[in-house]
Amino acid sequence: MNEKKGSTLKSVLQSVFATSAILIAFAISLYLFITVMGNPANFEGGNPKGHPIQGNYLGIIYKGGYIVPLLMTCVITLIIFAIERLITLARAKGRGRLNAFVYRLQNLMAGDKIEEAIDACDKQRGSLANVLRAGLIRYRDLQKDEELEKDQKILSIQKSLEEANALEQPMLSRNMVIFSTLAPVSVLIGLLGTVLGMIRALSTGISEALINTAFGISGSVIAILLYNYFSSRIDGYMFKIDEAGFSLTQTFAASLKD
Repeated sequence: MNEKKGSTLKSVLQSVFATSAILIAFAISLYLFITVMGNPANFEGGNPKGHPIQGNYLGIIYKGGYIVPLLMTCVITLIIFAIERLITLARAKGRGRLNAFVYRLQNLMAGDKIEEAIDACDKQRGSLANVLRAGLIRYRDLQKDEELEKDQKILSIQKSLEEANALEQPMLSRNMVIFSTLAPVSVLIGLLGTVLGMIRALSTGISEALINTAFGISGSVIAILLYNYFSSRIDGYMFKIDEAGFSLTQTFAASLKD
């Protein structure tokens, strides 16, 4: 019951974080657009409604219109969630190198040093360690169980690993939808700015159209790169978890033959 409440609370906090991050990104973007890019010093005659000073990129970007803050919001949101993903995945990795941890754990299991293996998981921490710890605890308990058949014991360990894995996976893949959503959205917002710029008089709308297109495409490229980068890291973690879980199960199955 407590685990369910804790899971619900985490879900609510994550939702609040995601919403707050987007709102904060929009507030920062609007502030920068109005006070920095719209600073009269960036325009001829000190008039933001006039032409920007030649070579002044802040003034040029300001002429992109109010679509620009939306595109800036997309980019800042990407930065916020990229930092969040880096921190989360660093925590999921735990302490030290994963390959060295898995190798050490395999040696401990081969030597039937289950308690030491559990202690190693406690020291390593992270998603992989959490999943293997659950499997090792079940492994230890089943060694003392003389009622269950061999196949039942193996299935029991596999189930423990799968349940622990199911608890870790949402944390690893959390907020990835932000990247996959902002990739097409940035382009669409940029194209909207382009259309609005074209609708206006071409003499003043060309810069607006090009700026919004450039921002939109840039945001999309960043989102796609981040999505692919974090997806590959998550897939790598999941592969190591599956590999280590399989090794644990095989070790236990081998011990039952003796």
